[in-house]
Amino acid sequence: MFEFGDHLTQPCLVFGCGNPLFGDDGFGPRVIEHLCAHHQLPRHVACLDIGTTLRDMLFDILLSPKKPRQIVIVDAMDIEGGVPGQLSEIDISQIHPAKICDYSLHQFPTTNMLKEIQEGTGIEVRVLVVHPTELPPEIRPGLSPAVAAAVPEMCRRIMAIVTQTVSAEPIQEGETQ
Repeated sequence: MFEFGDHLTQPCLVFGCGNPLFGDDGFGPRVIEHLCAHHQLPRHVACLDIGTTLRDMLFDILLSPKKPRQIVIVDAMDIEGGVPGQLSEIDISQIHPAKICDYSLHQFPTTNMLKEIQEGTGIEVRVLVVHPTELPPEIRPGLSPAVAAAVPEMCRRIMAIVTQTVSAEPIQEGETQ
């Protein structure tokens, strides 16, 4: 795992989003923990448990002269018709801004920043989610069995994505991909 200040210098960033104190919302951080413990990550990949700070990270990326070539975001999100533990890749336009109470990427300003990053910088943004059993309204740590069982498969999917990152250099200011 990289030191927190080194995150913007890596060509590929994997962000585990969510709050482990709220059940299945802790999926993203658990995936990062599992990736770092059980997989050999390429040198150009930084995996970060960013908890509930996705917006702050996106602001940093937008303002940085060096930008990653790829961002992979991992989170829990209800998907219509989904079953607990189901993994999906979603388009940024599929993120519902109505989930104001969520502590993760579902908040509207974050969705706008993701769109701006993807459309205005040339950074490839991929959003990988698990359908939760439930996101409890009160503190209740720990993943449900169905979501915990999905962690290794999500890690395999992430490894397949990050090992195909084209360049091992970040995007410099003024460069488009």
